[in-house]
Amino acid sequence: MKRSLSGTPLAERDRKVTEKMSENGTCSRILTLDSMNPCIQKVEYAVRGPIVIRAVELEKELQQGVKKPFTEVIKANIGDAHAMGQKPITFLRQVSAICLYPELMNDNKFPEDVKQKAARILQACGGHSIGAYSASQGIEVIRQDVAKYIERRDGGILSDPNNIYLSTGASDSIVTMLKLLVSGQGKSRTGVMIPIPQYPLYSAALAELDAVQVNYYLDEENCWALDIDELRRSLMEARKHCDPKVLCIINPGNPTGQVQSRKCIEDVIRFAAEENLFLMADEVYQDNVYAKGCAFHSFKKVLFEMGPKYSEKLELASFHSTSKGYMGECGFRGGYMEVINMDPAVKQQLTKLVSVRLCPPVPGQALLDVIVNPPKPGEPSYKQFISEKQAVLSNLAEKARLTEEILNQSPGIRCNPVQGAMYSFPRIHIPEKAVKLAQAEGQAPDMYFCMKLLEETGICVVPGSGFGQREGTHHFRMTILPPTDKLKSLLERLKDFHQKFTEEYS
Repeated sequence: MKRSLSGTPLAERDRKVTEKMSENGTCSRILTLDSMNPCIQKVEYAVRGPIVIRAVELEKELQQGVKKPFTEVIKANIGDAHAMGQKPITFLRQVSAICLYPELMNDNKFPEDVKQKAARILQACGGHSIGAYSASQGIEVIRQDVAKYIERRDGGILSDPNNIYLSTGASDSIVTMLKLLVSGQGKSRTGVMIPIPQYPLYSAALAELDAVQVNYYLDEENCWALDIDELRRSLMEARKHCDPKVLCIINPGNPTGQVQSRKCIEDVIRFAAEENLFLMADEVYQDNVYAKGCAFHSFKKVLFEMGPKYSEKLELASFHSTSKGYMGECGFRGGYMEVINMDPAVKQQLTKLVSVRLCPPVPGQALLDVIVNPPKPGEPSYKQFISEKQAVLSNLAEKARLTEEILNQSPGIRCNPVQGAMYSFPRIHIPEKAVKLAQAEGQAPDMYFCMKLLEETGICVVPGSGFGQREGTHHFRMTILPPTDKLKSLLERLKDFHQKFTEEYS
């Protein structure tokens, strides 16, 4: 069904007001589609795009008593764990609660290690309140804790707190780094290599910055593996029309859920060093690894274990977030970036750039501190914390297995193993008749499929065209986050819908 995104009563009213003003000659708007920044019009963000707008409309229609073939809208479009029913980790929320309302320090329901953790964070805040601004780079004590966390994660490889920048989620620091990297005009314009399929933050940020998006394709036939020959092909092709300076890696993968092997990471590091590329490692799903034989290896750890030839040369920025992992604390908007081998003069410019926004949200910084500095064995909160953390990750691993198993039972759907992260990216067969109908309506075929799925089942997933895919293939991305029973029901309904859709359009 073709729908206008501006077909709401308020949008209609604004249009009529504009027409009236134009007729009367009273004034003309300064900001119009013709006069606004043209780069913004190129920005697209599929996970909150047209299909999600329609999902919200359907929710409202259900609330108003409009009859539908379903009783609820299931938003499997975005990795928002708590919105899907995941319970917060008690320790994280207890410390955050005291930081927000220090009077709770007197409440006997809170364990002593919780109170000590909160007191330490508050001591580091201006006026001992998380309502105060922090340093632009983030609270120093928290950056120190992040550095210690990285050292533990990477087996003792040193981390300098001065190389840590706290941020408003990982997204903010990714965009900040791209701002620093993009320059030039014409053939000298910066090219940024991104995986296809990709997380739409990257394509959106590059459109906004008017940078050159350089696609390299992941190998779907080999569980979305990264292939160095494909990186080289992409780079050589791009050098004909731009200056590729940046290589972005997402590991574990979003939307594809693959986990890179250590050998693959070593190959990528050698490639980036040989080709003089700045490496950006998006590692926000580092806690989310499920498949047997898979393990997370940080790019920094592998880089330093490869020796000075690489560790003293390669420029690297890596990113982590409070939103994913076992935490799922998306709304706190906490995250960090670590930079390696950055030119000191450029680092000063980075610090200046982040200072323009004053500081990341201090409650998000506080939550990040609790994540990187969790309870230790023997402390009062340890057993409950470990139990809750393991329960979340075990549940996600089971849902990853279920998703692959159920989807692959359907002819015309092929789902690679969900090795990590929080999503599956199944390939779907769309009959030629449906492809032509979609094209006639100005839609990508998988958008047509996903919109039909939403209208008939209430299931909201994101078309693969919003993430990029090889021409002639069709996919959708869905989260594995709904509760297990609801996920099973969703997958069965999705499977049945695809069969019915295929029969209808064959």
